[in-house]
Amino acid sequence: MDCQANQLVLPLSHALSNPLPPYQVRVSSRAKHVSIKVSWQGAVEVVIPPGFDRRDIPEILQRRQGWIHKTINRFAADRQSLSPELIEDRPTQIVLRSPSESWQVNYQGEACNHLLIRQTKPKHLTVAGGVTDIVACQSALRSWLNRKAIAEFTPWFHKVSQEVNLSFNKLSIRGQKTRWGSCSTQKNINLNYKLLFLPESLVRYIFIHELCHTVHMNHSKAFWKLVGNKEPNYQHWKNELKHAWRYVPRWVDGFL
Repeated sequence: MDCQANQLVLPLSHALSNPLPPYQVRVSSRAKHVSIKVSWQGAVEVVIPPGFDRRDIPEILQRRQGWIHKTINRFAADRQSLSPELIEDRPTQIVLRSPSESWQVNYQGEACNHLLIRQTKPKHLTVAGGVTDIVACQSALRSWLNRKAIAEFTPWFHKVSQEVNLSFNKLSIRGQKTRWGSCSTQKNINLNYKLLFLPESLVRYIFIHELCHTVHMNHSKAFWKLVGNKEPNYQHWKNELKHAWRYVPRWVDGFL
């Protein structure tokens, strides 16, 4: 979770002795030094402070390549133990935890070039059109997730904001690879629609975390003190968040 910033996907330099996967660079006004993050799905992100010379990034990645490969391989091994509904390329069931709902997904082939998703009955979705295109089906379902998250999270986030007495400017929902949420210096909050798959208590902690960034745009002692005042059990949820990506099905990130 971090402030919104410029992002760029860059390939690693061919000069590296052991090439690494493609990585994403994010400039963060909060960052005081370079940090490397690997998402549950294996995406590599390099967070740099403003003004950092990007030409130095390949050398840093070279030094950390052992850790990066180890982390990517560990996540890959963990994904192998996931339940079937989490590794389907074209899901027949979508299990949400925030709110607690299970949706059945049916696919109806039609001779057309576009896909249409509609709710045919309670907790049932029908994807109609060129359903043999798995990538298009995943994209359509992600659009549904985004709309679902807007409907579910907007009133809930406002309620939590009032409960902890921390205001914000604007709320947006989108799908991100490595962040559950972010807060800008203008107090604009962004939430990841993948939070739909996480337990409600964990999602509420993320809400509070981002709201606390409207006061402290960093992870200083003052920030964590504020988080602790608003959520005394924050350390537990902070630890739980490290493993939260395993709740998210593979298709949500477009993996085939």
